[in-house]
Amino acid sequence: MRADRLISIVMLLQTHRKMTAEGLSEQLEVSPRTIYRDIIALGMSGVPIYTDRGPGGGIALLESYRTNLTGMNEEEIRALFTVNIPEALAELGLDQKLKSAFLKLAASLSIHQQKVETLTQQRIYLDSTPWKEKDEFAPHLNILNQAVWQDKLIRLVYRGRFDTLLNVELAPIGLVAKMNSWYLVGNDHGHMRVIKVIDILQVETTDQACEREVDFDLAGFWKGWCTAAQERHSVLEVQIKVTPNLLRALPYYLGEGVKFNLCDIDKGNEQEWINVTIWFDNLFQAREKILSMGSAAEVLDPEALKLGVIDFARQITHHYQVK
Repeated sequence: MRADRLISIVMLLQTHRKMTAEGLSEQLEVSPRTIYRDIIALGMSGVPIYTDRGPGGGIALLESYRTNLTGMNEEEIRALFTVNIPEALAELGLDQKLKSAFLKLAASLSIHQQKVETLTQQRIYLDSTPWKEKDEFAPHLNILNQAVWQDKLIRLVYRGRFDTLLNVELAPIGLVAKMNSWYLVGNDHGHMRVIKVIDILQVETTDQACEREVDFDLAGFWKGWCTAAQERHSVLEVQIKVTPNLLRALPYYLGEGVKFNLCDIDKGNEQEWINVTIWFDNLFQAREKILSMGSAAEVLDPEALKLGVIDFARQITHHYQVK
């Protein structure tokens, strides 16, 4: 509806101070020509809105003009108040500030809208916490957060692959939380690094300021990095056969992150062993999971995994026999 769009224009300009017609049209999914017509309508209704032409120009409101009008309809209020405070924001110490912001927003609503908030919270609750208690602790998160906001170079010591200790000096660009695990995005002399915060052992903020790209898109970079990481991720396809009893418990043994597919049942075997294809991250993960299954599972392929399982089983047996 046009009335909703006019309100949205005012709210966007209050938030961003100045926007181009093209920027507003992208946000509101209409043509720039429609935006210009809306600007004229707002001006005729008494809203002090103006446009600046030329480089650096745009559409803006007079500095002195503010409105308390939220412009939210019932569905928007429902959507807003289904949001819970993520655990990751609590780790940054922003949970109380966000609660305060929600309270101020709720206070600006009409009595009817406040009732919508209550009804929504009685019907929808989003729990983002995992079933298993999180055992990650990132003691340097607050220091990194301050460095990101202060644009100061930092020196890090962090744990790399194969438990190597790496020293690096970089410009902290941003922090990203994925499944409540924090990652630092930094610029190391033109090379972008992504470091898991829990792997950081030492961090020191320097007095040296760092420059950052004004238009750097943190969300866009992160999506691209995740896509590239998944493409680089090695996958090991394993063929095993398991007993029917183990098959029922296979998700428990493998965990949520491992995919598997049933192949066929070996009718010639008295126990009707079931062939299964499993995709592991690497040989070490496959060996660990299959050893936990004991004699209820047998590796068919690859041969290297089969020999590795046999070797570890012999070592374990020898160890206990010697004692």
